[in-house]
Amino acid sequence: MVNVIYAIIALSILIFVHEMGHFIMARIVNVKVLVFSLGFGKKLLSFRKGETEYALSAVPLGGYVKLLGESTEDTVPEEEADRSYSNKPPIIRILIAFVGPLFNILFAGFLFFIIFASGYSVLSTKVGSVEKGYPAEAAGIQEGDIITSVEGTPVQEWSDLMDVMAKAEMKPLKFGITRGGTSLEVTITPKETDSKNIFGETTKRKVIGVVASSSFVERRETPLGALTRAVTQTYTLSELTVVGVVKLIQGSISPKNIGGPILILQTAGKTAKEGKRNFIYFVAIISINLGVVNLLPIPILDGGHIFFYVLELVIRRKIPLKTVEIAQKVGMAVLVMIMLLATVNDVTRIFYGK
Repeated sequence: MVNVIYAIIALSILIFVHEMGHFIMARIVNVKVLVFSLGFGKKLLSFRKGETEYALSAVPLGGYVKLLGESTEDTVPEEEADRSYSNKPPIIRILIAFVGPLFNILFAGFLFFIIFASGYSVLSTKVGSVEKGYPAEAAGIQEGDIITSVEGTPVQEWSDLMDVMAKAEMKPLKFGITRGGTSLEVTITPKETDSKNIFGETTKRKVIGVVASSSFVERRETPLGALTRAVTQTYTLSELTVVGVVKLIQGSISPKNIGGPILILQTAGKTAKEGKRNFIYFVAIISINLGVVNLLPIPILDGGHIFFYVLELVIRRKIPLKTVEIAQKVGMAVLVMIMLLATVNDVTRIFYGK
């Protein structure tokens, strides 16, 4: 039950942010917003403020902003024709569709900023163990040593060490270490090995044969440092999500890796138990995924709308709303199949540990 509550909280926040992006841009470009709903289906609560009805609906796995003239069933009064979504130029409709996913990505950056500015834990460069037969053992590296630099480049956390090693040349490298309060310098030549990346692909990696300890250090960035790291983290994870989607389409990643609502429920509860920072980080990752996936050119998604509007710009005439609505029904069918696959994968993970 706790997992469900945290998952609903996370999804509700992200859906609100997404729809708020559409809502704000529609207001900016003078398109009338008829309904702003958090959730789908039957309206549980609603109230009207100005020209917009605000609603909380029964199904929490989504939301919508209904715009005047968005549907073929809409009756657009003559005096409000200039405020109709369908009467706006394609570039305006592209902006309204794009800003929803953009808000999700910007919101993730905001969450990362909070994490980095308020303090966070990182894995230290303390050596937990030394692998036998590897260069670090031959160089005399010991358990408990703290690696402080590589070729003069300071390393303060384990990810720094990984980044430096990824860019290092295959030659003897000078490692600065601290052992029992004494600073030492040792020379180690990396060894290249095959390893699996996060997509399960075999890649070459330069290693010296050390394993991280379970030692963490607390860090807190200045506002400028937090902003820089937040932008970098947001860009990196957005790029990673795009690459993952591309590899999934190419077949490099098995569809069995797709996760759905059940996985989100489990992860939301788990990260919440691990602390608010982990939960916030999880929400930021889901926000990026939501933003990127919504930009896919699938009818019913924002990316599908953008695809049609770009097509309008190219062919210089409107695509009939009826054609768009038929395409959206096809897109909905595709999404339902993806959700079914994700749910099957989630159930398989639970009962078979795969």
